Amino acid sequence: MTRKTISPARHRSLGDQTWQDQAVCQSTEYNPVDPDIFFPEPDATAKITAAKSLCRQCPVRRTCLDAALEGGDTDGIRGGMTEEERGPLHEKLARRLDYSRVNATIAGRDVHLTKAERRAVVHAAYRHGLTEQRLAWLLKVTEEHAQKLYRETRRTLRNRDLGLTTEDAPPVETEDGRLGRDDFGTAA
Repeated sequence: MTRKTISPARHRSLGDQTWQDQAVCQSTEYNPVDPDIFFPEPDATAKITAAKSLCRQCPVRRTCLDAALEGGDTDGIRGGMTEEERGPLHEKLARRLDYSRVNATIAGRDVHLTKAERRAVVHAAYRHGLTEQRLAWLLKVTEEHAQKLYRETRRTLRNRDLGLTTEDAPPVETEDGRLGRDDFGTAA
């Protein structure tokens, strides 16, 4: 019986461009590559086909695609995809939730995160008992903001455990039966 192991995902760190050295599209003395083939006109199918065939051979194709999406690059062929093919991915990027990115961040790596992934990092850090200082360091925020994130997480988990949504939560009455100052929201 053969066993297949899954190697951990390697995500590009913030500001890391070292992956470009391994890209097939990098022109060298022994491998001259015309960079213009990666920026073809829409009807230049021969250039598009040539660029995509190079991308299929590239060991860092996924990293290139991630860099293009995270950087908002909408021009040219990146990661083996044309501008039109990357369009829907750009739209979905904000909702991406990749737990390998969350785990890499919890482990201390500076990884590009979406809003959904940032929320997952807060939740995982809270569940693992990480301090507010550590969360602040991981997310590059102030300790006060990390405290706020933990308060929101505690409130969300409490309401979920009680089976309540924020709209369903009944106001808490004081001993004399009247509503307290905090029951009226921030406007009061």
